[in-house]
Amino acid sequence: MAGKRNSKDILIEVASRLFRIRGYYGVGLKDIIEESGIPKGSLYHYFPKGKEQLAIEAVIHTKEIVIEEIERGFGEFEDPIKAIQAHIVHLSELFGERENLLGLPIGTIAAETFTTSEPIRIACQEAMADWQAIYVQKLLEANYSEKRSKELSIVINALIEGGILLSLTAKNGEPLKAIAEQIPLLLVTN
Repeated sequence: MAGKRNSKDILIEVASRLFRIRGYYGVGLKDIIEESGIPKGSLYHYFPKGKEQLAIEAVIHTKEIVIEEIERGFGEFEDPIKAIQAHIVHLSELFGERENLLGLPIGTIAAETFTTSEPIRIACQEAMADWQAIYVQKLLEANYSEKRSKELSIVINALIEGGILLSLTAKNGEPLKAIAEQIPLLLVTN
């Protein structure tokens, strides 16, 4: 839905980007206010519970961006192997675009907050479950069993999240490219 972005949308987009780049504890509300140009009062108007509430909305925002990217890529390939490989290769290419680290990574926020914020942990878990549901659907369409599709979706998600962390530390997308190369071995039919 295109249209004019309101202050709430801008706050969510800025928070989402900053959390992806710096993590939950690396970002303060002051950073979000400064980066967004939105007044402090507006932030508390939209997010009266503060940073945690904004972080949950940011995770949901990131989840939706990633879903759009996965679905767009999957629409180009009927074969799940090619679709998943293309998705992972696309992610690997984002490491050359410092400011466009798409969906990177919800895993960091989850790792930082899983013992300190149950609402953020749940939002992260739901995001990953929603991504996995797309993988499951693609595999089911290719006649993988329901059990195998669900198990493979967890493995694919874990490979991507781990590949993102490896790519972050390597400062390049090579780990994700290596994972993409191995997808045919993982997705061999029964």
